[in-house]
This record gives sequence, structure tokens and C-alpha cells, in this order.
Amino acid sequence: MDRQKILLEYFRELSDSIGPCNWWPGETPFEIAVGAILVQNTNWANVEKAIKNLKAANGLTPAGLRKFSPDELQELIKPSGFFRMKAQRLDNFLAFLENNSAECITDLTDRDTSSLRQDLLSVNGIGPETADSILLYALNKPVFVVDAYTRRIFNRHMLIPEDIAYEELQDFFMDVLEEDVDLYNEYHALLVVTAKRWCKKSNPDCDNCPLRRFLEN
Repeated sequence: MDRQKILLEYFRELSDSIGPCNWWPGETPFEIAVGAILVQNTNWANVEKAIKNLKAANGLTPAGLRKFSPDELQELIKPSGFFRMKAQRLDNFLAFLENNSAECITDLTDRDTSSLRQDLLSVNGIGPETADSILLYALNKPVFVVDAYTRRIFNRHMLIPEDIAYEELQDFFMDVLEEDVDLYNEYHALLVVTAKRWCKKSNPDCDNCPLRRFLEN
């Protein structure tokens, strides 16, 4: 199997069918990082409501976020669900920035990607998908983000096992694709759209999916 060729063919098919996704939505890198934490275990529509609340309260900067009491922060992010847990995770993220003498996440841009990823993973509440989303979308680091959608699509196409580990699934892409932030960004976004629109968890619409021809081969 020429994995590089197959993955690029999938990308081109999705890109031609769906068009640019312009993902991740966010006006600043810090807002993107906050969104990556808030989107855990919920959908983006709920995160948008929480982001809107934070923005209205001038809370989408490190200094702005720090001014809230725990109760105030929980109320503002309540639409995202698991608001007590996520408020603590945001506090943990702020502490991470402070411990690294960073006024904002962009102060860490020049750090080595691998070591920065390990430091992010050491923050309680930041797992591989969240860390990689921050690296790719907030800091423009060439890290391919994978998720349950990625796993679902490529397992159904019999290219990966269902129980593949996160790092192994990530390597499935990064081992053969060029280190390209724009490619990684758009590829992940296209897979998310595909999973939500056609390759649904239940009742997938394979007949209308742009990737249907790959199932026929």
C-alpha cells in the first residue's frame, strides 16, 4: 500500500468536494487555545456560546481570564458543559503559561515542538488531541491532529484497526505526509466535516460521501 499516495488522494477528493474549511475559528491564538480546551466532550456550537460569553466579559486574554472568580468563570463557560472541570483546566493552562514565563501562548512559538508538546501534556486536563490542536491551530506547528472522526473514517475504509492508539494513528499520517501546517490544518478540518456530514457514527450516508469511490476499489 502506497500510504502517501492514498492519503493525498483522499485529501484531494475531499478538498475538491467540500472546499476550504477555514478551521480553526478564533480571532487570536489564545482564543483558539481556550476553544481547544472547551470543546472537550461537547460540540462546537456549545463552545461558541461560551466563547461569546467570555468575549463579552473581556475574558479572552490571559489577564482577562485571571480576573474571574471560580464561580464567575464557571458561569461564563457553562454552555460548553462540564463547566466546573473545564474551569479548572483553564486555570491549569494559565498556570502553565505563568510557569513558562509566557504572557500569552504565542510567547512559546519558538520552543521546540516536541518538548513543548510534552510540557502541554503535563498540564492536568490537556490530552494529546487538545495539545496538538493548540500546537497546530494556535502556534502553527506542523503537528497532525487526529480524533474519533479520523479513526472512524479510516477504520471503515479498512486502512487502520479500530483500536489504534492516538500516537500510532497520528504517525499513520505524519510518517508519509510532508510537514506542512496548511495541509495538516485543512486535512483535519475536511475529515471533521466528512464525519459529521456523511460518515456518521450511526446511519452513515456512504452513497453520497465524497470518499465512496475508495470503498468500491
